[in-house]
Amino acid sequence: MKFCSYFAIMLFLLLQAPMSAQSAMTMLPKIADDIGTTATRNIESSERLFCYIVSGKSQNYAGYTLDDMAVTGFCGIIDDNLKDMLFEQLFMTQDNIDFNHSENCMIQPRVLLRFVRGVDNTDVLLSAPCHSMTIFYGGKMNTYNMKSAAHLLDTVTNAFQTSQTNFVSPALINQLLPIGVPQTAGQRAALAQPTAAKRSWAAPESSASNTSSQGWNTLNFNK
Repeated sequence: MKFCSYFAIMLFLLLQAPMSAQSAMTMLPKIADDIGTTATRNIESSERLFCYIVSGKSQNYAGYTLDDMAVTGFCGIIDDNLKDMLFEQLFMTQDNIDFNHSENCMIQPRVLLRFVRGVDNTDVLLSAPCHSMTIFYGGKMNTYNMKSAAHLLDTVTNAFQTSQTNFVSPALINQLLPIGVPQTAGQRAALAQPTAAKRSWAAPESSASNTSSQGWNTLNFNK
């Protein structure tokens, strides 16, 4: 990510509500219940956060896709400081999400955040100007009205789009290797660093809750 875009997002988020004093980042219960235990854990305990620029795709689109959307760019690997700030604003700040009202607009994909834990991941789509957040996991999606956080979504998505680079398939450059074994000295060094995500495992999860709602407006990722 370009430094100027990174700085712009960090500064904006710092000016929002102060970071929680909690030692652990905990998602709003309504969202956690909707998306289920595993999807929630992927976000709360993510080991990497990847950023992609996405858009709706035409019927004859043959390029790369994520969650049936066209991938048009890569906007970086998000560092832990920015990841924590985004988590607080997107998943912990009640005032940013309207659980009770829907908007008469169609989602316009802008940025997709992929929260990775092990070889699993939960995807979070940010839409603007139809301001919303959609969470994808296990073939299901849950959409939340974020009109009250329109300025936040506009600032974040615009900055990420400014910082994007061309997307290249990881498989073509041998980056898609989820084998779970360090292959290089750098990978072994990274594994040696103490992190809670690598060593602190939650108790066995109960069955993920089923969600009865699949979103609050029309989801159509085809142009």
